[in-house]
Amino acid sequence: MVVERHEPDFEYIRRLVHERAAIVLEDSKSYLVTARLTPLAEREGYKSLRELVEMLRTQPSYSPLVKSVVEAMTTNETSFFRDIAPFDALKNEVLPTIIKANANRRALNLWCAACSSGQEPYSVLMSIREEFPALADWQITFHATDISSEMCERTRKGVYSQLEVNRGLPAKMLVKHFSRRGMKWQVKDDLRKLLNVREVNLVQPWPPMPPLDIVFIRNVMIYFNITTKKEILVKMKKALRPGGFLFLGGAETTLGVDESFERVPYPNASCYRLKD
Repeated sequence: MVVERHEPDFEYIRRLVHERAAIVLEDSKSYLVTARLTPLAEREGYKSLRELVEMLRTQPSYSPLVKSVVEAMTTNETSFFRDIAPFDALKNEVLPTIIKANANRRALNLWCAACSSGQEPYSVLMSIREEFPALADWQITFHATDISSEMCERTRKGVYSQLEVNRGLPAKMLVKHFSRRGMKWQVKDDLRKLLNVREVNLVQPWPPMPPLDIVFIRNVMIYFNITTKKEILVKMKKALRPGGFLFLGGAETTLGVDESFERVPYPNASCYRLKD
């Protein structure tokens, strides 16, 4: 990335984050840059945010410092069973349909495309275990990916604070699927081993995956412009099995972006299906 030295710090960060992760930072988000990068500057030993930015200007595009800055500017807000309606749709509409369609091959392929610290994919796995015990002997492939190496590591470990498990996780599931680790809780091995966790930047080439039955890419595309949204949905069409399901965030839609998808008529779920 070639940028003039006199470019203001915010404009530089905005350009960098967009080029690396396609995240759009509006003019009103300058406070967000300060809030998220000032702690990073301190951890990296810089005296100020400006000093950090000056160092960034000298770095190659894929240096560790650039990667840390981009990761710091991503949003990692999540919780167990967040917005509950998608999980109701998964239980009542999506999984029964897929189980019927895949009865002969007895396999289920899923992808959580922005897993953050892991609460979403573990919520999906707990739903499967609780509601569909017949899937216990199916071949389940579950990819959990995020742009942040820190978030991927948190997902692999599956360790959460009391506050985090209090946010949306039913007490019965906590007792059944977690083990106490001092003041924290860890997802039991039988669930953790089902997740294939790795770093993936959604605007870069995607790794090979089997044809997917269900993809969760919730509360991600709201940060992208229309061009990037279209590009991701084109790649998603190739990744999904015919008739596969796509879960988006509550403020996201494929309507007006890619007409290859149709909305599943389940209340408040933002669930879409690839048309035949």
